[in-house]
This record gives sequence, structure tokens and C-alpha cells, in this order.
Amino acid sequence: MFSAVFLVLSIFVSSVLTFYENNNDIIELNPSTFQSTVVDSDDIWIVEFYAPWCGHCQALVSEYSKMAAALKGLVKVGAVNADQYQPLGQKYEIKGFPTIKIFGVNKNRPRDYMGSRNAQGMIDEAFRELKNKVEAKLGGKKSSDSRGGSSGGERRSRKVGDPKDVIELTDSNFKETVLDSNDMWLVEFYAPWCGHCQKLAPHWADAATELKGKVKLGALDATVHTIMSRKYEIKGFPTIKFFPQGPKDGNAEEYDGGRNAEDIINWSLEKYAEFTPAPEVIQVTSAANLKEACEDSPLCVISILPHILDCQSACRNEYIQILKKVGNRYKKNRWGWIWAEAMAQPELEDSLGIGGFGYPAMAVVNARKMKFSILKGPFSYDGISEFIRTVSVGRGSSAPVKGAKLPQIIDTEPWDGKDGELPVEEDIDLSDVELPEEEPSADSSSKKTEL
Repeated sequence: MFSAVFLVLSIFVSSVLTFYENNNDIIELNPSTFQSTVVDSDDIWIVEFYAPWCGHCQALVSEYSKMAAALKGLVKVGAVNADQYQPLGQKYEIKGFPTIKIFGVNKNRPRDYMGSRNAQGMIDEAFRELKNKVEAKLGGKKSSDSRGGSSGGERRSRKVGDPKDVIELTDSNFKETVLDSNDMWLVEFYAPWCGHCQKLAPHWADAATELKGKVKLGALDATVHTIMSRKYEIKGFPTIKFFPQGPKDGNAEEYDGGRNAEDIINWSLEKYAEFTPAPEVIQVTSAANLKEACEDSPLCVISILPHILDCQSACRNEYIQILKKVGNRYKKNRWGWIWAEAMAQPELEDSLGIGGFGYPAMAVVNARKMKFSILKGPFSYDGISEFIRTVSVGRGSSAPVKGAKLPQIIDTEPWDGKDGELPVEEDIDLSDVELPEEEPSADSSSKKTEL
């Protein structure tokens, strides 16, 4: 018995020691080295949190190693045995294996890698992060910006924020406005004489304008309204506190993101996504369905599913579940998700050129630009996820929507959730039908005359 247990332990320990031990391109990390090696460094890091017993982790070794070799000298690649170092895994909210995180421009707010688990997908993500870092540095040089501070990494197309979108808070209105509301809030505690607060002000206004309808941004002069300042133990300026959606017990979470508008927006949208339900996948049965999904969302995902006679209820529900699962993964995009039965909306299919690809088919439509992109890979969770990721980062080809407008939609009854049935052919009963008597032919009448 002892020998059997010892053998199992030996195999386990061996797997721990040899997972990436002999790979010079991948640095094995632990709690004592993580902060100084990753978080405090100027390098971009890709870090895999794995467990030696995890089959998916073992399958990833080859592609992860290829990626590390290709990025050598450009991006650092690390790995953490999160089964052995559980507190480190818990710190970064590791809930499954493998989890890959990108420690990029904002090391305190690493991003989950959501792309394909192959070397090329991870390399592409690394280069995107390198581009973000370069743009942030370029933006940081523009210190002469008349609005104060750098614009490090901000989206150039965003409108300048309106300071009026930042809600002024006081000791007297704080409970009613923030704590008693169902809204999500970010509150800046500031001092008028604070230079960092003055530098933050235009970014705070930009973020408030961009986040309208999702997250509210407020500001409280902590030198005047000292009750709230003491309550939340404000010891420096600016201090930013996060108040979640729904009824609040008065507790707040410390904001740990960057101090430019883009960082504030991205941090807030991630929080917003946590509390946002997965988008509904709605059947196109009227023009209103299409308009709501496409005109009221940044982009809309349109799926054409096989006819119910070609793909019965179990088959159709499987496709719909895939769409819901992908929609939940990318819910922070706030896209519309709709579907139609093959041949039920011919103008919709024609406007997107979908019919020729067979069913199921998918297109992502930008109703503002009237352009669309077609899914050319498999209609599966992985295939659609990769397609959505590609579209969301502005890659892939697109084409104009036919007619440069949303197509006409035929009003139809929504699917009842049942299997399809062929129409029953009724037997025709001729027993009660009186047929006319056959008239004698000319030849037969002449014969009768002769007789």
C-alpha cells in the first residue's frame, strides 16, 4: 500500500517539476517572484496558470512553447503552477485550468486571454498588447495637451467629455444619490488644490460621458464634505471608490485601474459586464426585432439556422445554446444577437449574401456603416468565438450591406419550440362524387342506326 502511494506521489511530483522545467523560453513563477518579476517589470507578460494534472494544460504545452519561442526578446512568457500555489491563483481569480492572462500596460489589471489556444492566436494577442504599449508611450509624450495630462492610449475617435456628466456629490446627497440607487457608481474623492486631481479631471469627464447609461461617475470634494471622507477613510487624493449595482450596504471597493479615460472606461465596462445578464438570442419575426438588435447596438450578430424540417428542435436548440454561450462570453460588447429560420426572411439573407454558404450561417452587421462580415469557419463555440474576437478587434474582411439599408422583414409567427412536421396529404374520397355518364361516340351511334 505504501509503495503504491509513494509511486503516485512520485509521478505527481515529477509532473510538477517537469512541466516547463527544461524550457528556457518559459519562466516558472511562484508567489515570491511574481511581484518583482512580472508586476513591477516594464515588460509585457503572458502568464499561464495551470495544474499538472489538467489534460487541457498538457495539451497546451506544445503551442504555448511555440509561442514563447517566437516571442523571445519581445514579450516575456511565464507559467504558474496554480495547483501548488493556490493563494496566487486565488489572487488572480483563477477558476479553471488553463487560464492565460496578459499583464500589459496596466499590470494591476491583467486581461484574460480569450482567443484560440494555439501559438498564432497568442502571438497575435501579444502584438496587439505591444501596439497598445507603444501607443500609450506616444500618447504620454503629448504633455502639452491643453486639457492637462497625457492621453496615454486613449481612443482618438471618442468625443471630448462634458464635465456636466460628472455628478457633484455632497455629504447631504450621497446616501440618496449613490447608496440608495440601483446604479453602478465610481466616485472620486478629491481636493481642489491637488495637482493629480486637476490632471485627472478631463479624463474623468471623458469617461463619464462615454459611460452614460451604464456606470455613473461622481466627484466629492473631500476637504468640504468630511463626513463621507471620514466614512470611507480617505487618506490621499484623488481616491476612487467603486459602488456596485443594486442596493448597497455602504461598503465600497477600491478602484485599482489606471488614471486615463481609457483605463477608467475599460475598468468600468468590465465591472458592468459582471452584473450584466447574458444577451437574449431573439428570433427575427418582425422589422422591430431587427431594428432593436442592429440599430440600438454597436453591432448585431445575425444567424440563419436550418429549416426546422432539416434540423429538428434538439438540433436547433443546440445551435441556440451555442449562441447564448458565446453571447455570454462577449456580453460586455453589448451586441444584439438574433436568428432567423432558413428561407423565412429571404431579403435578409440576400442583403448579406448568406444563402450561398449553406446553413447554419452567420454575419456580424454594423448598421451605422451598413457593412457586414461573414463567418467562414465552423458554426461551433470555438469557431464563433474566434470570429467574434476577430471582428471585435477590427480584423477580417467586410462588405457593404445590399441596398445600404436594413432589409424588409416578413412578419412571421415565432417558433413554438416543437419539431417540424410535414403537411399531411389528405386522401380524396370519390364515393360520394357523381360522375357524368359517358356519351356514346359517333361510331357507336351509327352502328345502332344501322341495326
